[in-house]
Amino acid sequence: MTNERAKRFPLGLEDLVREPRRPEGRPGEVRAANLAAATEARAAGARAKTSARGEIAGGRTASQPAKAAALVKPAVKPAVKPALKPAVKTAAKPSASVVTKQSASATVAKPLANRPAPKPVAPRPSAKPAERSAAPNVALNGALALTSERVRERMVERLRANGITDQRVVHAMSVVPRHMFVDPGLAPQAYEDAALPIGHHQTISKPSVVARMIELAAAGRTLTNVLEIGTGCGYQAAVLSQVARDVYSIERIKPLYERAKTNLRPLRIPNIRLHYGDGRIGLPAVAPFDAIVIAAAGLDVPQALLEQLAIGGRLVAPVGTQDGQTQQVLTLVERTGPAQWRESRLDRVFFVPLKSGVI
Repeated sequence: MTNERAKRFPLGLEDLVREPRRPEGRPGEVRAANLAAATEARAAGARAKTSARGEIAGGRTASQPAKAAALVKPAVKPAVKPALKPAVKTAAKPSASVVTKQSASATVAKPLANRPAPKPVAPRPSAKPAERSAAPNVALNGALALTSERVRERMVERLRANGITDQRVVHAMSVVPRHMFVDPGLAPQAYEDAALPIGHHQTISKPSVVARMIELAAAGRTLTNVLEIGTGCGYQAAVLSQVARDVYSIERIKPLYERAKTNLRPLRIPNIRLHYGDGRIGLPAVAPFDAIVIAAAGLDVPQALLEQLAIGGRLVAPVGTQDGQTQQVLTLVERTGPAQWRESRLDRVFFVPLKSGVI
C-alpha cells in the first residue's frame, strides 16, 4: 500500500476487527455465543490472510502484508482463548473445520445436551403415615370398647358367680353382642346386669336372668326344637341359637317383631325363625318342643303351651300372683307323661305381663 493510499485510508485492519460482544444469559448460551464469536474471528483472520496474499500477487511489497498479519494476530488471540477454554471443560474439543461449518442452533444444542441432568426431586408427602394413623376413629374405638373380650368377660364372671355352670350357656353369653340389641344411648350399659327398655313398654331381660332361664330349660340336654314366647329385641333368641339346633320365636307387637329382624340380620344366624303372632297359642304346627322359654309373666302357664311340650321337655316361665303380678316367681315345668307335668317354683323375678292377641 503506498503512502498516499495510507493517508486516504488511515484505519488499519485491527480497527475493522471488533471484539465480539459477550452475551448475557444462561451458562450454556454464553458458551455457545463464545464459540460462535471464536468462529467468526478465525474466519476474519483467514480472510485477512487471503487478502494479504492477493496484494503480494498484485505487486505490493512484502513488508505491508507482514505488518497486516502482525496487526491481525493480537485481535485473533484474545477472542479465541477465552471462548474455547470454558467449552473444553464440558465438551470434547471440536475441530476447526467442524466448528466453522456448524450452524448457530447446533452450536447451542451441543453444550446443552452435555449438561448433567438435574436430580429428580421426590414429591413431599402431605403427611407421614404415623400422623395419618394417629387420628382417632371415634366410631371404631367405641365399638371396640363395647365389644372387647374384657368387657364381656367381666359379665361372664358375674354369671359364674351367680351359679351359671353350663359351659354352653356361658359360651353363648360371651359371644352374642348384647349392645347390638339395645338403643345406642344405652349401649354403654349393655353388659351390666340390668334390664333395659326397648320401647312399647317392653324390656330386654337382665343377662343373669337370660342365662338362668336357658340353663334351666337345657338341663344339660341336647336341644333340638326350642320355642320362645316374647321375642322382644331378639337377644334371648340369639343366645338360644348357640345352644339349640332350631329356635322358633313369637312376638305379638309388630314393631318389636320388625326390630328383632333388623337386629338379628347382621349376625346372620341361620337357625332362628321369627313369627308374628299370639304367643299364648304357640306354634302347634312345629310342636313338640324340647324346651319352651316364656319371657313374659302370666297368672298361669297357658295350657296350649303345656300341650306343645315334648315328654321329657322343660318349660321355664315367670308366673305372677293374683295381687297384680307384684310378686313373680320363676317357674320350671317338666312334662313327665302324656298328661302329667311337674312344677317347681324357684327364683323371684320381674317381667312384663303376658298378653293375648297381636298389636
